[in-house]
Amino acid sequence: MIVLKTKREIDVMRVACDIASAVLQEVVEYIRPGMTTKQIDEFAAQQIKKMGAKSAFLGYKGYPCHICISVNEEVVHGVAGSRRLEFGDIVSLDVGVVYRGFIGDLARTVAVGGCSLAAQHLMDVTEQALYEGIAQARPGNRVADISRAIQTCVERHGFNVVREFVGHGVGRAMHEEPQVPNFVDGKPSPRLRPGMTLAIEPMVTAGQPAVKVLNDGWTVVTRDGSLSAHFEHTVLVTDGEPEILTWHERTPSKLKVS
Repeated sequence: MIVLKTKREIDVMRVACDIASAVLQEVVEYIRPGMTTKQIDEFAAQQIKKMGAKSAFLGYKGYPCHICISVNEEVVHGVAGSRRLEFGDIVSLDVGVVYRGFIGDLARTVAVGGCSLAAQHLMDVTEQALYEGIAQARPGNRVADISRAIQTCVERHGFNVVREFVGHGVGRAMHEEPQVPNFVDGKPSPRLRPGMTLAIEPMVTAGQPAVKVLNDGWTVVTRDGSLSAHFEHTVLVTDGEPEILTWHERTPSKLKVS
């Protein structure tokens, strides 16, 4: 069942999403070469607590960390530990918080100190695909319109979208209906209605789209070892233009990759 949010619920979600966005920005500004992913997770935990929220990920189906930190070939759900970040790594940071019973969820991939032009292009295209998908989150469209926009953008630049993991509705629960694939799967697609809140999140690989889960039971990596990027926003379907609930004034402006 797709849950349409009331005005009061949306107001609370806006706060949850503001907190998640602020936490992510603090983490982005904190990371440096030489840090362990465990240090970054601990810093994120401090920021979430300081802002009066709780991690939406810690303990979810047994997940052991406060945020998801996925490095290079890791696609999503990376588990923090002793791995040290190196100059040139790209790191996907996925932050979810709970505030007054509602969840804010977003992700961004960033370079550690700097990165190759190829890695930067992958990140730019993934972020552009996110915004092209968001632009389709209008009443009367279908979820498949979001999926098609993302897939078209990604494949136009020679990259691939991951099939096994998709976006989703979000609100009181981390994963609500509907699923929001980053590709057109040919299945019946729900029509978008005002009050729907969606976590739209392209996960893109520089190589083949196939992935596997490591022995920790969580970390998803590309099978061919190619780089991966992940960008996400929580988006509200309104009567007109979509509203990005996790927008932050320090978030880079919308990209246009030729």
